[in-house]
This record gives sequence, structure tokens and C-alpha cells, in this order.
Amino acid sequence: MGTSELTNPLAWIAVDWGSSNLRAWAMDAQNHVMASASSPRGMLSLTATEYEAELLGIVDTWLPENGQTPVMVCGMAGARQGWQEAAYLATPTRLDQLSRGAVMPTLADARLRVYLLPGLSQSETNTHLYDVMRGEETQLAGLLADTSRFSGLVCLPGTHSKWARLTDGTVTEFATYLTGELYQLLAHQSVLKHSVGQDDLQHEGCRRAFTQAVTAIYQTPERFSQRLFGVRARDLLDNALPSGDARGAVLAAHLSGLAIGLELAGTCGQLTPGESVTLIGNEALSHRYALALETLDIDTRRVDGDTAVLAGLTLAYQRIQ
Repeated sequence: MGTSELTNPLAWIAVDWGSSNLRAWAMDAQNHVMASASSPRGMLSLTATEYEAELLGIVDTWLPENGQTPVMVCGMAGARQGWQEAAYLATPTRLDQLSRGAVMPTLADARLRVYLLPGLSQSETNTHLYDVMRGEETQLAGLLADTSRFSGLVCLPGTHSKWARLTDGTVTEFATYLTGELYQLLAHQSVLKHSVGQDDLQHEGCRRAFTQAVTAIYQTPERFSQRLFGVRARDLLDNALPSGDARGAVLAAHLSGLAIGLELAGTCGQLTPGESVTLIGNEALSHRYALALETLDIDTRRVDGDTAVLAGLTLAYQRIQ
């Protein structure tokens, strides 16, 4: 889509640049999305000298001939292995101040003015472990669009799930869980690969297996390793399981419930009675986590991941201006 096809003059560009891909949105002066574009080239497939050309490859037709367009970038482009490092901000950090840590890479094209937003870091203390996030902090900042002093516990499900405690718009602490990666390793590279298939929580048998596993491991997290092998043993011994693909689906749901339930055992002790969890992410993963939390009688609120990152980038753009 060229500038002549944009519904309004281009004011700025929002970019979420991850490890595996990048997404960009053309924004007008009222911070409405006029167009979007994407590329499969994330940090893992780029050298520092290739970022500008890759960005121009998907936004060039949006750019006016004159002037300089601000580009707000969150995610891995600001990592040490990315375009240029935007150093982590140490917690506690106010989310409406992320732009203060932005860095501006040197560019060949005078039509762009790029800001790479920082991530967040946490040092080890008596109660916290060393931890980092890059990209998720901008999604968290999106929560401030509606409530500038948002407080609560937030979960961002993913390959490496993030949990953050916000107090009056400030991230006071956070934790990362390798739950998604752990599930993939167990399902595809351990002895369990002979038992598990592809689950579908729309099916009652999978839902029941998932929620039962969440409850069981939440109550006895110390038995996680034993219960993992129990997935294989159940495949060999439980004649009540269905046959064929349905059998593998039920066992996959059981394994997923164990992995997520263990994560919840490590996070939900922070909740005060009646407190809910805000989920930020794609619909499928948010639904899975919501089901797990609701199984434990914990209420949830869901926020779309793209909506959150755009709101967070908008907040950063407003502060830069």
C-alpha cells in the first residue's frame, strides 16, 4: 500500500521486531492503524547492517517524499545481537517511561527516525531471580492506555511465559517460565514422544484430561517428574483411553496441563483472595491459560496481544513527542 492509498497522512510507524519476524503498522495522527505489513526476517536471520534495508522493504511505500517519519520499535531489534542494543531498564520501572531508554541507530535513509525501545531486567535478591524481558514490556505498557495507574498480576503466555506484578503503572517484579519450550522438548524429544499427539481443547476428553492434570500438579508440584513418566505409563496401561489419534490427543492435553499447572503453582501463590489475572497474548494460548486458571477458581481478563503492543508503542510515541 503506497502513501496515496493511506486513508490519512502518515504520522508515524509502529514496529514489533521479534526473533523470527517483524510486523509494522502505518499510524495516522490520531494513532489509528491505516495499513500493516510483515516480514519473516527477525533477529535470528539478520545482521546489524541489514535491519534498515529490511524495514524499508516493507514500509517504503508508506513514506512521504519529504520530512522524517518517527518509527517506534520494540522487541529483539534492540537486543545485543540485534540492530543496536537498547540497554535493559532495571525494575522497578514505570511503563510510561520506556521511551527514556530508547536508542537511535544511525541511518542511511533520511526519511526515517528510528527509536529502539529497551527491555526490562531484574537482579537476584532474596525474593527474586535474575530475569530479562524484551518486547513484553511494551505489551504491558499497553495496559496503561485505559488505566494509567494499572495494578495487578499479568501473564503473557508463550514459549517463555512472563508473569509481571504491576503497581500503579510500575513493574515491580517479574518472572519467566520456560513452559512452552519445556512442553515441546518433552513432547518431541523425550520418551513421551511415543505417546502424545496433538491435543484439541474443544473436545471434552482433552479438556477433562487438561484440567485434571492442572489440578493434580498444582496440589503436588513436587511430583512433577513422576507424573511426567505417568503419561507414558498411562498410555501403556489405561484401557479406558480412546484409540488412535484421540488417544494421543488426550495424553497431549494431560502433558500440557501438567506443564501449565506447574507454572501456576509457582505464580498464583502471589494472588490475594478474589484477585484476577490479566492475560495478554493470542487467543488460543490465552484460552488455554484461562481454562487452567479458572479450573483453580481464579478469574481472568484477556487482552489481545496485537492490541496491547500497539497501545504500548503508541504510549512510547506520545512520550517521545
